[in-house]
Amino acid sequence: MQGKCLCGEVEFVVSGTLPNLYQCHCSLCRKATGSAANAALIAPSGNFQWVCGQEHIASYVGNNGYRSDFCSKCGSPLPNPLKGRAEYWIPAGLLEDNANLQIAAHLHVGSKASWDVIASSGVQYREAPDLDSLLKVLRENADAQPS
Repeated sequence: MQGKCLCGEVEFVVSGTLPNLYQCHCSLCRKATGSAANAALIAPSGNFQWVCGQEHIASYVGNNGYRSDFCSKCGSPLPNPLKGRAEYWIPAGLLEDNANLQIAAHLHVGSKASWDVIASSGVQYREAPDLDSLLKVLRENADAQPS
């Protein structure tokens, strides 16, 4: 599946079976997206490839280790490798096709905005589970989704 930023300068491809999505409702994700939550998926590095535009990738890393990569031309959030892992975090809104992806988990619902209404689908976590537990939830039933 192809993905690209708003201006189209940065493009990538994700191959293989895509895991389900998660939404994070924490304050950092609200500020990074300007919305109630970010929607993303996590794919193995071997299934991720940049097509073009890597020279337009800029990064912000906060004192707490939070990392946000974005297009230096249009500001769209961009995929980035997970620290110490062989996986990429990929913003769902950049994907060119919905591929029947579903939200399987909601993170940090304990700190969601007062105006945020969380859909009933997906496991809700007050904070965030450890990454391996989250990946297990996101990969469950991903193979069974219709194309």
